Amino acid sequence: MIEVSREGAVALIRLNRPKQLNALNSALAAQMIAAVRELDADVEVGCLVITGNERAFAAGADIAEMAGLSAQEMAAQDFFGEWEVFARSRKPKIAAVNGYALGGGCELMMMCDFAIAGQGAKFGQPEVKLGVMAGIGGTQRMARLIGRARAMDMHLTGRMMDAAEALQAGLVARVVPDTEVLPQAMEAARVIASYSRPAVRLIREAIGRAEEVSLAEGLLFERRVFHGLFGTPDQQEGMAAFLEKRAAVFRGD
Repeated sequence: MIEVSREGAVALIRLNRPKQLNALNSALAAQMIAAVRELDADVEVGCLVITGNERAFAAGADIAEMAGLSAQEMAAQDFFGEWEVFARSRKPKIAAVNGYALGGGCELMMMCDFAIAGQGAKFGQPEVKLGVMAGIGGTQRMARLIGRARAMDMHLTGRMMDAAEALQAGLVARVVPDTEVLPQAMEAARVIASYSRPAVRLIREAIGRAEEVSLAEGLLFERRVFHGLFGTPDQQEGMAAFLEKRAAVFRGD
């Protein structure tokens, strides 16, 4: 239900349930998580790109799979809990979004570090229309990304947001022509993968920390991490290359 390919240090994961608009079911989740675990352990991989197809990044979770389950069964299975493995992946993740990113698809996008969207992309959390709510982090991540008022609007009305509004709100990082989504995401991934792996990893951790701690604690964390990077060969190479007016060659240590 997914296709994994490699281009140098970049791994591309493509959701592959076109008839279901890439709806997320348990089998797809298991395959995605297995792939991410393997890629996380691969020192040659510097960045992941997650994408769907022209019609949909992912149009939600698979309703048919869960419609008949009871509250007790949902809790016993910790339904959707496995997606935290994806969220905690230590590799940078870029979502390349065309078409619909709704419900679980929007949540999958928000679990990535940032998203590049096509001009025709549509975003939403329409779970309220089904008598439920988001369950893969939609209320929590969206509130942090676009603020309380907009998150309330999206979740309580179930409306869709177009790409221009998503960019203005901060839900996505870039909006580009639909045909340029994957090429630009892959290029961004190649750039990220070319940098020092420790620096990239710690930048991600520091920005993530900003969502969870006070400004004073975040500043202290950032400063301590900044100091620590001066113990890495990549820092020495990066600064030497700058002074020598040449391109840095990072080894990833």
